[in-house]
Amino acid sequence: MRGPLRSLRWYIGALLFLSTVINYIDRQTLSVLAPILQEQFHWTNADFALIVIAFRAAYAFGQTASGRFLDRVGTRRGLSVTVAFYSAAAMLSALAIGLRSFAFFRFLLGAGESANWPGATKAVAEWFPRRESGWAVALFDSGSSIGAALAPFIVFWVYQLTGSWRPAFVVTGALGFLWIPAFRSIYRSPEDHPRLSSEERQDILSHRASGASGTEDASGSPVLAYRTLLSLPQTWGVMIGKGLTDPVWFFITDWFAIYLVSRGYSIQKSVLAFWVPFLAADLGNFFGGGLSSALIQRGWRVGRARKSVIVLGAFGMLSLIPAVYVSSLVWLTACFAIATFSYAALSTMILNLPADLYPARSVGSVSGLGGTAAGIGTIAATYLTGIVADRYSFEPVLIAASLIPLAATLAVVVLVRNNDATRRGIVCEI
Repeated sequence: MRGPLRSLRWYIGALLFLSTVINYIDRQTLSVLAPILQEQFHWTNADFALIVIAFRAAYAFGQTASGRFLDRVGTRRGLSVTVAFYSAAAMLSALAIGLRSFAFFRFLLGAGESANWPGATKAVAEWFPRRESGWAVALFDSGSSIGAALAPFIVFWVYQLTGSWRPAFVVTGALGFLWIPAFRSIYRSPEDHPRLSSEERQDILSHRASGASGTEDASGSPVLAYRTLLSLPQTWGVMIGKGLTDPVWFFITDWFAIYLVSRGYSIQKSVLAFWVPFLAADLGNFFGGGLSSALIQRGWRVGRARKSVIVLGAFGMLSLIPAVYVSSLVWLTACFAIATFSYAALSTMILNLPADLYPARSVGSVSGLGGTAAGIGTIAATYLTGIVADRYSFEPVLIAASLIPLAATLAVVVLVRNNDATRRGIVCEI
């Protein structure tokens, strides 16, 4: 048997990062190709919104189911199954012949991809000391912006090489099947991992974000009932926080290419502009995770550190308002970059809250509830975006996207706090 692997938890973190990169490449393939598909199939913005909604509906309600599934079967088995499922769905999108078939395959993709964030959050709760959980969440969540940034280069390369959009779905979908063997070869729970050193195991088990068992079987602490979870204000803080901020990010990932075209910019000639906001989001992930971890190490309470970053992020997202009025591509891109940087810092903190607050065997369930709330909000926002963009313009959408995160921040600040449930040991002190 091979000996212990030094800093094994960061190998786990790297695999979670790669999973998120692949997840976003798969979903962004359609968004990158959207202007081409709109022209070929004569879709309106409202038509495209229906395809996006099909994905979002499965993604939204799938997160609650996948979060519970992961809590029941464990992270290793659960992520292996779901990554295989959504990779197959992504490849099958190459067979689409119109609006309905695209919507069907996107629905399947959303159902499979819904497990990524609950699974990664659960893995962080199992594998990382609390002082590092902000960095760990930043690492895996940064994969979304990296994947979104890589997607146009991969997709356009395949499109130009083959002269067809269909192979792009096959190539990007196949990436998940390359990830699964690497993940299964290294992932176990820290309680019984054969390549985890005794020192690292002791550090993880004594100081991780949640003190509950993270074992991969059905033993250990019970999964908290949904009735219990939904009776807690902390759960609603997570749900409202994600429900009112994630739609802004998904608006940018789903509509940015179309928005650039609506402003008169060719997507092929503005790939850099498409790429910069996602790079900014990547930096925002690490800024948020690093700042909160630094504050905690300086003696700040976990809740105060997380909320401080959330407040800063919400105000930074106001930069979408001036994007309405600038005409230069450089300044427009800068406004979006500031907004995505700020969103990513804020999002990293909200993603971290389930691991901060709940026992490890309920982290997936709470993360899934937050994802479902985000999905519902995104479905409503996507539907309205298609209608407003067709009838008016994208300007009202950008203004709303700047202001709504302030309401999300207020909900987190007010609802996520120590209370009687903390004193009774249902949730962890924050």
